[in-house]
Amino acid sequence: MAESTTTHQPLTGWNKPELDLSNADWRSGSQGRGDVQIAFVEGFIAMRNSGKPESPSLIFSPAEWRAFVINAREGEFDLT
Repeated sequence: MAESTTTHQPLTGWNKPELDLSNADWRSGSQGRGDVQIAFVEGFIAMRNSGKPESPSLIFSPAEWRAFVINAREGEFDLT
């Protein structure tokens, strides 16, 4: 198999550190029945798919997380 030559460029305005999530205390929503897990690491909130924990995690600042939670509670992301 050929070695990947893809490089990742930092996103403009991306002011979040590279977090070490290897020892994160991942918590599942919905009493462990959901597909999403979150962890609080170094003042940030990481979110991942529990079915694919090796996949990249989303990283939120506390203000971004608060906005996400408020909007989710108000139904902004309801696709039904």
